[in-house]
Amino acid sequence: MHALFAFLKTSCGLIVNEDKLYLVNSRLQPITEKYQCKTIAELVMRLTTSRNEDLKRDIIEAMTTNETSFFRDVTPFDHFKNHVIEKLLDRRRTKRSIRILCAAASSGQEPYSLAMIMSENAGKLSGWRTDIIGVDIDTKILKRAEEGIYTSFEVQRGLPIQLLVKYFDKQTSQNWQVKPQIRSMVRFQKKNLLEPIRDLGQFDVIFCRNVLIYFDIPTKRVVLERLADQLAPDGFLFLGGAETVFDITTRFVAAPGFRGMYVPTQGGAKPGAGVA
Repeated sequence: MHALFAFLKTSCGLIVNEDKLYLVNSRLQPITEKYQCKTIAELVMRLTTSRNEDLKRDIIEAMTTNETSFFRDVTPFDHFKNHVIEKLLDRRRTKRSIRILCAAASSGQEPYSLAMIMSENAGKLSGWRTDIIGVDIDTKILKRAEEGIYTSFEVQRGLPIQLLVKYFDKQTSQNWQVKPQIRSMVRFQKKNLLEPIRDLGQFDVIFCRNVLIYFDIPTKRVVLERLADQLAPDGFLFLGGAETVFDITTRFVAAPGFRGMYVPTQGGAKPGAGVA
């Protein structure tokens, strides 16, 4: 299994060890059957001896976590709605544009939650351009995010009933789809946070919540440095409640009074760089 653990860490930063064997077995069993392997050990052997990119992708997608919900944990979205939007309305009044990145967007609930908040503030943002990009390593989950179709159970998790009625169309007795006006505000793209993301451009807000908890310290540092490079000097970074930048990078500091929200240090200067 060590070869599998090394592959997951190198390819997507995921830290898995012997105490997670139950998780490995349950998630890789369907992949084992798909590739007609008798055991997971045989599957891992094939992984290490072949150059089958489909196999590599399937293993990564099976092992990465896609747990999410609308307005998950509530507080970051309240901070965004009540503080960040007002700040950006002032700071971006010349270019009248706001760009938001959702890292590890999974099945799309987070970026669509932000799109609904922006739509609720349409009066203030009249004439403004909003660009929300959701990225993830899992191609299958991104396809589902683009479709914007969710079960009744999924829309009941964190989504206020008034927003469900306003921004979703009922497809069947069990499925709801995000209305086109909200889907058009979000673009989805496959990205691995361990690889450069410069081509995405600069963002005013980055949500990277409940992602770093799966990485070791060096990998967390790499990801945070990459995000710092793409965040505007006066932008905002949101992390999960169990995540922090402390003792990992000096590129961010906590925003006082706003749990889970961080801002670039000294205008986003890299460690050791001078401050203008």
